Amino acid sequence: MPNNLEPIVYDCAIIGGGLAGLCLSIQLAKADKKVILFEKNSYPFHKVCGEYISMESWNFLEKLGLPLSQMNLPKINKLRVSALNGYMIESKLDLGGFGISRYSLDHELSKLALNYGVNILQGTNVTGVDEVDNFAILKSTLGQYHARIVCGSYGKLTPSFISDPNPKSKGMYIAVKYHIKSTLEIDVIELHNFKDGYCGVSKIDGDNYCLCYITTTKNLNESGNDIKEMERSILYKNPILKKYFTESEFIFQKPLAISKIALNKKFTHQQNIFMLGDAAGAIAPLCGNGMSMAIRASKLLSENLVLYFDNKISKERLTKNYEQQWNKNFSLRIQIAFFLQKLFGKKYSTLFVLKILRVFPKLFTRVISLTHGSEIV
Repeated sequence: MPNNLEPIVYDCAIIGGGLAGLCLSIQLAKADKKVILFEKNSYPFHKVCGEYISMESWNFLEKLGLPLSQMNLPKINKLRVSALNGYMIESKLDLGGFGISRYSLDHELSKLALNYGVNILQGTNVTGVDEVDNFAILKSTLGQYHARIVCGSYGKLTPSFISDPNPKSKGMYIAVKYHIKSTLEIDVIELHNFKDGYCGVSKIDGDNYCLCYITTTKNLNESGNDIKEMERSILYKNPILKKYFTESEFIFQKPLAISKIALNKKFTHQQNIFMLGDAAGAIAPLCGNGMSMAIRASKLLSENLVLYFDNKISKERLTKNYEQQWNKNFSLRIQIAFFLQKLFGKKYSTLFVLKILRVFPKLFTRVISLTHGSEIV
């Protein structure tokens, strides 16, 4: 905290400098609000993520100041999905998306945030939040900071000082990411099923591809808590995945992994903290399009926060507005995710569903469209 008698009171303190937090900070800073952002890592750094963004977010990110058109990013307009035995179907992606690594994306957004005046504290953990009168005191590894509003964009794992809203689902899933060299076409994203999980492969910036999968911790436990053994004994049973794992050049020496993931909606407001991104609800990558959800949530929240900071709405109204808008935009996507999650990653149901979708391609297109939103404006 600055060495003066009167501490700075920020309009907004953001816990977590991922996609949602950075986008929120930039929007608030552009609206002349005083913002502080806490990030436990130091930019640039890799994150476990599918690294595919729907085109619904393209224009919005460029308006924030991100020069996507100058970054030579792959445009993705085809989807392939395989069953556990390698049976595969393909469909056109009407809206489509683009690939970019979180290493590049978050770093570029952090530079934008700094340029707009956001105070970013890298390598800093928030250890607690206390409410005093009409503002919050955030305790961190760098000291105490004050803010009128606190927002949580800390990702899939709930910090220890926040009550876990879904304790029973804690520890059910693990996600693993690699960057690889591949001959896969640059305009395709593939989703390959295996027992109780699925793996995505798609082109990102530079010469690399993202290979990211999610599965149950049960699969890992039954493989002696050895990721490589789990891949050999479970993922390799899909012949397409076996080919990727055995014939690709892997850029990371070790896999990047995150565990104890709960794939469900949480809360948009808890313990007087406004949640966005995966903190408000992590969703299965098979159908979630979670990066665009995080970006859109930042816009919804920032618009309501600006109204609150300008004394145009009450905090109660802010809370209700955000929750209603979040549900309107994302509840259907999460419901679809739960439904598809029950069908995919299973030996027989996945194959049956894919064969049905091959016979009825319009149905396949419709399912895909429900996982992508309209353009963010």
